Amino acid sequence: MPDYLDDLRFAHVLADAADATTMDRFKALDLKVETKPDMTPVSEADKAAEELVRGHLQRARPRDAVLGEEYGLQGTGPRRWVVDPIDGTKNYVRGVPVWATLISLMEAAEGGYQPVVGVVSAPALGRRWWAAKGHGAFTGRSLTSASRLRVSQVGKLSDASFAYSSLSGWEDQGRLGGFLDLTREVWRTRAYGDFWPYMLVAEGAVDICAEPELSLWDMAANAIIVTEAGGSFTGLDGRPGPHSGNAAASNGLLHDELLGYLNERY
Repeated sequence: MPDYLDDLRFAHVLADAADATTMDRFKALDLKVETKPDMTPVSEADKAAEELVRGHLQRARPRDAVLGEEYGLQGTGPRRWVVDPIDGTKNYVRGVPVWATLISLMEAAEGGYQPVVGVVSAPALGRRWWAAKGHGAFTGRSLTSASRLRVSQVGKLSDASFAYSSLSGWEDQGRLGGFLDLTREVWRTRAYGDFWPYMLVAEGAVDICAEPELSLWDMAANAIIVTEAGGSFTGLDGRPGPHSGNAAASNGLLHDELLGYLNERY
């Protein structure tokens, strides 16, 4: 099996470059923000960070394809880099520090492309998380200054911490009843939002999390980090990986119960 460590090191280089770009414009008074056709915001920093990552990839990995939130899919082949330049743009444009650049390498496999490398870099929080297939998941300042990530061993929902992003999406999908039942069953709920709940699951600080509507670039890096930390990452349909248009992540011990509640009455 390939070790993917060279790709992981390169993903860190990409994240370093993106961090410099995004932090340079964070809280800038003249930051330009537009509204996309789906009514979500995009800032000049989103576009600049993705363009920068694409430029690095074109020079260093010209045979690999690239899929990004702002500029779509470029190239073909068995290897595909997936980039969300700023996950949490609404936070970014309001000066909230909970946002990150998500970078993943996916490889063609049975059942579609699967993530084999993932880096989540949140420079305004001073945090970074990463994983490579078969090598575990880590957090730290750098590859040489890192600690291993492991999910929690909480085995009862009544002892579990549940993180999510918002309520509206669950209501739109007719899943709100089951979602609220779950919130009443668990020990604690918090709406950390975006990438952060998945990283907290990987760290063992949160036990379960879920979101009702997502794109591939929102999930690919998170998925490999959660699973390499020993957890489970599926769609709400139970399909492993980041391909269902939504996500449920857990320490593994609570995954079936998590899915059961979120599909209740649906």
